[in-house]
Amino acid sequence: MRMTKLSFLLLLIITTYVHGQDIELYQQFNGRYDYTAIGNTLNTLENGPSTNCVIFTSSSADLNLNPGENIVAAYLYWAGSGPGDFDVLLNGVPISAERTFSDALDDDRIFFAAFADVTPIIQDEGSTNYTLSEFDLTSIISPYCPSGTNFAGWAITIIYENDALPLNQLNVYDGLQSVPTNLTITLDNLNVLDNQDAKIGFIAWEGDSSLAVNEQLSINGNAISNPPLNPINNAFNGTNSFTGANDLYNMDIDVYSIQNNIDIGDTSATISLTSGQDFVMINNIITVLNSQLPDATITMADTFVNCGDDSINVDYTVYNSNSTDPLPANTPIAFYINGDLVAQAFTQNSIAINASENGSVSILLPIDVGDSITLTAVVDDDGTGAGVVVENNETNNTDAQVLQLLVAPSLQTLEGGTACNEGLGSGTFDLIALLDAQITVSTDVLFYESLADLESASFDIIDPSNYLSQSNPQTVYARVANEPCYDSYAFELSVENCPPIVPQGFSPNSDGTNDWFNIQGLYDVFEAHELKIYNRYGTLIFEGDNSKRWEGLVNRGLDNHGNLVPVGTYFYLLQLNDPNYKAQFGWVYVNY
Repeated sequence: MRMTKLSFLLLLIITTYVHGQDIELYQQFNGRYDYTAIGNTLNTLENGPSTNCVIFTSSSADLNLNPGENIVAAYLYWAGSGPGDFDVLLNGVPISAERTFSDALDDDRIFFAAFADVTPIIQDEGSTNYTLSEFDLTSIISPYCPSGTNFAGWAITIIYENDALPLNQLNVYDGLQSVPTNLTITLDNLNVLDNQDAKIGFIAWEGDSSLAVNEQLSINGNAISNPPLNPINNAFNGTNSFTGANDLYNMDIDVYSIQNNIDIGDTSATISLTSGQDFVMINNIITVLNSQLPDATITMADTFVNCGDDSINVDYTVYNSNSTDPLPANTPIAFYINGDLVAQAFTQNSIAINASENGSVSILLPIDVGDSITLTAVVDDDGTGAGVVVENNETNNTDAQVLQLLVAPSLQTLEGGTACNEGLGSGTFDLIALLDAQITVSTDVLFYESLADLESASFDIIDPSNYLSQSNPQTVYARVANEPCYDSYAFELSVENCPPIVPQGFSPNSDGTNDWFNIQGLYDVFEAHELKIYNRYGTLIFEGDNSKRWEGLVNRGLDNHGNLVPVGTYFYLLQLNDPNYKAQFGWVYVNY
């Protein structure tokens, strides 16, 4: 742009109209990457008050890649005078702006820039001629021509991978910032391990080769140049460093070596541009630095919390993507709930470039943590927020999930049940009927022998309708599902000695059926019982206890000792020796 003294003075006064967007990191590539750039102006000549006010609606440029250079990304930038034309064609393919930028000198002189990711187009067509068309500012530029601020142009940055390249970190920054009189841009997210062949490139708009008043481009306080194309006092002068072209009127595609202007260990760089007259807008900056660093990231699988759980199992994956070096084994991982450290883990193996490793950790939930928690996983975190591994990107180590905790209602106690002692203090219970008699159950219900089993939903009772109790008394638990969680109940099972059932006869003929005086509910229940058998004459012929049952043999008296009794009616006296029961007397018939 050519500026008169009056317009230059007005520019110094009117600063409120400048509203560009700060240059920030857009994308980072780590690996064997480098880049090139093509583009062209739509100006017929360098703008200025004495230049014809004419502008093209299309222009072309050639892309020539070398063998082995494989395209991984391509970004189109276009810019010009006026509020903006955001729909263009690239080799006949419609392109709409995905992001836009704006800047202004004053109310009447506004400028725009636009961005679109055109990677699929460039990958598909490769090295060929590219034409940007339908970029029409012919009805816009007339008010800009008198002050020499009429321009339009386009550029494509092409990032490619080549196995012959060193391991590099390539950062793409963009925005729209301008001078005069001075401009300072800080580039973050750098990791300088080796400054050999380090370089920086720019896409800039509206620079003039004929204006070089106090114009200087510096990095970290050191002026840089690329003579003869870009002299130290005229950096933005309508050139393309990749092709050597010097007729890109009012736009620049330039790249500079910064090997001696950046130091090993630097994590940022400061770009300074001063201009005493030339108006320049920086749209894109790319840095290429040698780098051999891992880049740890972590993702957690969806974590589910069951109702009433006091712990959670977290499955996670640690990645070493977008890296230029393996991630070492024993890289620490920290897990936080609502900002408090709750668990730690470590990677088990060295993770290769673009590889990953799965892991799992069990986390005990803090007491009174609330109904909602934020679970955060941070890789390369020693538990204090500090990392131990130098990485390409130190800001992408975190993954977080918000989990809703379902709190189980308090345990409710129901009325218990009683069953007859079947021996050793055990009895048979129908747990389902016992529960149904007290509450209405319309959903699944499971029974457990311990509260811990209920809470973990493990080891449920297999046959609750025919359950043999294990102790006396014994508490069993029921887990009744409901829509968000479950209800839990407890009831006590008691076993008591029931009256024994005495048969009216038996046949001790060794046929395997009804061979002995089987008094049901006696043996192993009334373990201290005494049984006496008398014949019809009142003579005691047998005495037994819990260890000696009557099988029709005589064990008392001198006659017939050890012999079977003859067919007939005999009388028994059963002393249970239980304070709840009196002695029982009755008869039994023996037959063969």
